[in-house]
Amino acid sequence: MSEKPIEGDGKAFLLLLLPLSFLIIFLVATWRILLALIVLVIAFKLWQEYQWQQWTVRVNPIFHQLVRENQGRLTPMDLAIRGNFPGTTAKRYLDSKASEFGASILNSEDEGQSYYFITASILGNILDSSDPVKEFPAQPVTKAARSLLAPPPPATPQEEELETELLPQPTHNEVTRSLEKQLVFGSLIQSELAKRLNVYSSTVYKRRNDPEFPEWSRSRDPDGIAWSYSEKTKEFFPLEEEEQGKT
Repeated sequence: MSEKPIEGDGKAFLLLLLPLSFLIIFLVATWRILLALIVLVIAFKLWQEYQWQQWTVRVNPIFHQLVRENQGRLTPMDLAIRGNFPGTTAKRYLDSKASEFGASILNSEDEGQSYYFITASILGNILDSSDPVKEFPAQPVTKAARSLLAPPPPATPQEEELETELLPQPTHNEVTRSLEKQLVFGSLIQSELAKRLNVYSSTVYKRRNDPEFPEWSRSRDPDGIAWSYSEKTKEFFPLEEEEQGKT
């Protein structure tokens, strides 16, 4: 009875030993070929990495120029069109740059994937276009405690005059004189146009690329002047009356 289990274990051991023996014989006979294949694969990978690094060096000037022109916002299509190479290559390049510089990646249904690279100059423009924080004068603290249910005391004439002085409204003559001074070079920057249109600078920043921006700016301009935005100079120019008539 005990011989059958021993015999079964021996056959199972032989079934495992035969494949292992063939594998050892195969490795001993072909180890040089396998080693050569491994070396070739590693060399090919290193060559591909070297070629990629050389290619990125040639593409870097195009990337830097697009970052300056588009204020840090890039899409794979923008880079592919400017560099005349496939979109998959452009996406791989932007992914590597995003991980290198810590850029933000946003996905949208209309524009696809966008990469946002923030530089010092772009950050400065954003801070310049943001609205300054208005500082209000500190109110004097009364020593006498007032009941929470008691109504607040009426404002004094001095406080009313102070509040009215916080937000002065420019007159039409002042706007005209300032426009003549500002248009020495034929254009206005974003903060100057926002002050003229009596809107926030961020509002002009959001609407500047809108096709209806000239008509919108003309409706708010005190002299009924329509303005257009130039991507090249990052400035706003008044449209001529003839151009407005054509539109």
